Amino acid sequence: MKYVVHAIAGTTVILIIASFWISTLVSEMFLDYSAVTAVKHAIVYGLLLLVPFMAATGGSGFALGKMRKGYLLDQKKKRMAIIGTNGLLVMIPAAIFLNGKAAVGEFDKLFYAVQAVELIVGVVQLTLMGMNFRDGLRLAGRLHSRADE
Repeated sequence: MKYVVHAIAGTTVILIIASFWISTLVSEMFLDYSAVTAVKHAIVYGLLLLVPFMAATGGSGFALGKMRKGYLLDQKKKRMAIIGTNGLLVMIPAAIFLNGKAAVGEFDKLFYAVQAVELIVGVVQLTLMGMNFRDGLRLAGRLHSRADE
């Protein structure tokens, strides 16, 4: 059951973060300020969904990790530390800050600087999560590495 919880929670986290990232990029590139404001507002509310799924992913992963050892698991743990730190210190504060600036119509240099950081760190987050997803499949025996072939 832990495997199922971990897989569902982890996949949901990736999908939520990808939807935040894509929504931000589309609204910034193709839509008006009111759409950007709506996206920033929705992202802050989306954190109420994201944070529990992140906790479920981390908790279930930790529980699963107690039963195993090895290089792949060590790599997943290192990546999760980076993902968690980025989330708590960059992504959540940036989302709240950008929502506040957008709500009052302050689309200034600082807004776009923080927006750029958020998008870059978002790509890092998605990349690290994708690597963890891949390694999770390998640990579960559902994906073989090239070295195994």
